[in-house]
Amino acid sequence: MPHTTRGHRLTLCMALLGLALMSGCRSEAPANTPTNAKLTRTGSQPSVEEVARGFEHPWALAFLPDGRMLVSERGGRLWLLSADGQQRQPVRGLPPVVARGQGGLLDVSVAPTSVVPGADSWVYWTYSEPGTGAEARLQGTAVARGRLVGDELLDVQVVYRQVPKTSGHGHYGSRLVWGRDGHLFVTLGDRQRDDPSRPGREHAQNLGTTLGKVVRLRADGTVPADNPRWPTPGARPEVYSLGHRNAQGAALHPDTGELWLTEHGPQGGDELNRVLPGRNHGWPLVSAGCPYGSPEVHTCQVNGGHHEPDFEPPLSVWAPYSTAPSGLAFNTAKRYPGWEGHLFSGSLSGETLWRIELKDHQVVARQPLLERKVGRIRDVRMGPDGWLYLVTDEEDGRILRLVR
Repeated sequence: MPHTTRGHRLTLCMALLGLALMSGCRSEAPANTPTNAKLTRTGSQPSVEEVARGFEHPWALAFLPDGRMLVSERGGRLWLLSADGQQRQPVRGLPPVVARGQGGLLDVSVAPTSVVPGADSWVYWTYSEPGTGAEARLQGTAVARGRLVGDELLDVQVVYRQVPKTSGHGHYGSRLVWGRDGHLFVTLGDRQRDDPSRPGREHAQNLGTTLGKVVRLRADGTVPADNPRWPTPGARPEVYSLGHRNAQGAALHPDTGELWLTEHGPQGGDELNRVLPGRNHGWPLVSAGCPYGSPEVHTCQVNGGHHEPDFEPPLSVWAPYSTAPSGLAFNTAKRYPGWEGHLFSGSLSGETLWRIELKDHQVVARQPLLERKVGRIRDVRMGPDGWLYLVTDEEDGRILRLVR
């Protein structure tokens, strides 16, 4: 059954991101609040090596079992790269996408062979799918899969569609994460249907839709029997958690197997969340961010930003200014001494990579890396070779390797 926890009262009045840029700022928040995670700049700054470039607004990176890479471009192309990044070819067989605004071809993931066995690699991807019939002018996030044979996807089928399709071209969410049990987590944005200034239209709180939700599916798109059981009549059984705005970073905790994600706040208030079954993360009823157009970003919050007693508080927030988090990965290798088990989050507006140090599921320190900006970091992946890889969302997008 779904339940809630009594989190700490969030009184958020200073920006940790601002602390990254200047010294001498003070915070009136209690020492155990998410924004008061220690900011550290200790240790040498890492650099990056270019693996490949020339991608038009790439969105995601995935590794095949033999070390080759798949790179999605928001415009609708999927590329197959050699393991060294020097050779590439387009992948055929993708369905049409709506490549407007934030929409297009988005995340890509290779299913574990234990989940979908066979000699071929089963590839899953998310995209903004055009509607048909009565929904002809609408679109929504969809999940499709196909067998990669050579440079072609065969047996392509859509295994899940967000409900309902809507107008507009924003907040698709779209990260794919495989759980240890072989089930698939999908982050689904609120499609910009939620406006904190207009009460009574809280779509991310409506369990009859999958706007602003995380859903959990079997590999074929059906619903696992052990998903949360919601007491609300008409609740959709695929919903795993609710109250999300636009989660564009997601990763599985290497020790617990729990889903962690980063999501965009409105005007500030970006969040790092630990997602447990049946929890409500509050959007759009509460947020450390401000409604768009608010002039006093240092003092305003959506409904005061309070998460108790009914909503799950974030583990960490970026407020009042946004870092626009996208792409999330745990370091599970030993190529970065002293950073084992740390979390790495890409930043779009900040054009940096955040290192997040954890202890007992709490954020104890955050560090913005890369003194020299490399571009809008859209994706962060742990490679099979133990290196962290970054994807920059630019007209001449690049695949980078983090070197320390």
